[in-house]
Amino acid sequence: MMIRILVVDDHPVVRAGLVMMLGTQADMQVVGEAGDGQEAVAQVAAHRPDVVLMDLEMPGLDGVQAIQRITAERSDTRILVLTAYDTDERILQAVQAGARGYLLKGVPRDEIFNAVRVVHSGGSLLQPAVATKLLNRVGDLLRGEREETLTEREMQVLGLMAKGYRNKEIAKDLFITERTVKFHANILFQKLNVDSRTEAVSQALQRGIIKL
Repeated sequence: MMIRILVVDDHPVVRAGLVMMLGTQADMQVVGEAGDGQEAVAQVAAHRPDVVLMDLEMPGLDGVQAIQRITAERSDTRILVLTAYDTDERILQAVQAGARGYLLKGVPRDEIFNAVRVVHSGGSLLQPAVATKLLNRVGDLLRGEREETLTEREMQVLGLMAKGYRNKEIAKDLFITERTVKFHANILFQKLNVDSRTEAVSQALQRGIIKL
């Protein structure tokens, strides 16, 4: 089966190189080119490609916005990002928008061919380095969610830590045992992703969980 591809990149030389490279594959056909996100949306509507090879940083409508528009209008068109931008936020934005694959420019051509085929067949593909960044970013977000679910008792312990109270003093103030204080402290450290009382208080203040 022939895979119909739209190439989207704001650099003409890069676009031409990709078109020539993809043309070497017997099962791939480039049906259109676009230099920005707005043109990409229009080209998808006109040519109905199977796969869009999409850059992210472009003038006007950028890649992420274009992905959102395309996936909303044509859910059967698969988006494969090929970009120089590897920031955690950019990767997450592209995946959330609907990208099924994410490659960094400079990747070997065979990996691009493989990614096109994988995405076209309904799969997803991220370069190992990209996958690691995405997982780290998701982990950060999940840790942020856990910070917002501190129990009332954990907030009390954290507040007294911020005042400089020792475990014995916290236990006396809250009418609990020192062992219970240590238990709550350990849970706090896990939720805030820290290793000490000082770090816990510092992180909680920075993130607005508590105020002095």
